[in-house]
Amino acid sequence: MTIDTPSQPCAFPPHFCVADPKGPQNPSGYSCKNPDQVTENDFAFSGLAKAGNTSNIIKAAVTPAFAPAFAGLNGLDVSLARLDLAGGGVIPLHTHPGASEVLVVIQGTICAGFISSANKVYLKTLSRGDSMVFPQGLLHFQLNSGTGPALAFVAFGSSSPGLQILPFALFANDLPSELVEATTFLSDEEVKKLKGVLGGTN
Repeated sequence: MTIDTPSQPCAFPPHFCVADPKGPQNPSGYSCKNPDQVTENDFAFSGLAKAGNTSNIIKAAVTPAFAPAFAGLNGLDVSLARLDLAGGGVIPLHTHPGASEVLVVIQGTICAGFISSANKVYLKTLSRGDSMVFPQGLLHFQLNSGTGPALAFVAFGSSSPGLQILPFALFANDLPSELVEATTFLSDEEVKKLKGVLGGTN
C-alpha cells in the first residue's frame, strides 16, 4: 500500500491575528500584522503591574489589556483588565454589550452584583480569592466595601467587550434635561445637579 504525499507542505491557517494598529478596525477587531513582523512581545503585556490612579470622582481606576495595546489578544475572544478601588471606590452600574465578565478579587473586600433582565438582583460580598461572573449585557457594579484599598482582575469573553457606564450615559452628555427627567422620573433639580457633577450640559 502506498500513500500519496503532496509535493508542497500543507498550509495551515494561522491560529492568531496580531493587531496592526496602523491598519483598519472593524467590529471583529483590528486587521492582522504581517506575520514576518510578529514577535513574542506581541503576546505579552506588562501594563497591569502598576496600580491605576484612583484620585477621581469614583475613587477607582480600570486599566485595560485590550488590543492594540495587547496586540496578541486581537481576534481571540478574550481580554482582561485591572480594577483598583480606593476606600469607598466604586465602578458604577455599567454594561459590556460585547462580552461576559469574570472578576477575581486579589486584595480587600468588594461588594459586587448584577441585575437580570427580569430585574432580579444578584448581590455578593467577595473577599480575597473569591470570583464572580457577570453575564453579557447586564448592568453590574463593583464597590469597595472594606476598610482599605481593593484590587481585582477581570477577564472578558471578547477582545472588544465594549463599555457603557449608566450614570455617565445619562448625565455626562448633552441630552436635554427635560428628556432625562421624562425618561428617569427625576426632578429638574436632581438632573441638573447630576449633570453638574458629571460634566453634562443642556
